[in-house]
Amino acid sequence: MWTSILYLFIGLIVGAVATFFGCNYYFKKKTSQPPITEKQLRIMYEQMGMRPNEAKIQQVLRSMGITPQSQQKKDQNKSNNSKKNKNK
Repeated sequence: MWTSILYLFIGLIVGAVATFFGCNYYFKKKTSQPPITEKQLRIMYEQMGMRPNEAKIQQVLRSMGITPQSQQKKDQNKSNNSKKNKNK
């Protein structure tokens, strides 16, 4: 009797731990990919009949918490240039 109750609690604890780590992995994987890209946003603006300008697109991406791809490229170029300057 006591052993079956003990096995039940051990099973619940193992299940809770496995569920926690599984959900944690799933949500980290989901949040690492942005839900929309600059290109998709431009297409959406054009479909609504609006002319997308760069400032508006950057503003929308920043409001969604997404670093714009053009900004990522600039940051990458800066880091590459600083590495080159350190090597000289």
